[in-house]
Amino acid sequence: MANPGLGEAERTGLVGHLMKARRAVREAKRNAAPEAEAAAHKAVDKAKRELGERGPVWWEDDAPDLNRHMAKNTTYAEWYAKIDRSRSGGS
Repeated sequence: MANPGLGEAERTGLVGHLMKARRAVREAKRNAAPEAEAAAHKAVDKAKRELGERGPVWWEDDAPDLNRHMAKNTTYAEWYAKIDRSRSGGS
């Protein structure tokens, strides 16, 4: 989730940068260009950090940062085990 403290124009611009970087990753992979792919991945990371999706937490409720953790290995494990993954979109 992006930092809700970002202004709409700033968030929109950063999302545009993120999408451009993701397209660059796809294109570099298609062209088998490892250096271009590495640069594109760095651009994705930069945009995600600026959006607040990576890096230091932006929330102030002292909740832990559980990004990049499997739900089954967090305090949400019991809830996750109960999810009906047979629905459309589940896995």
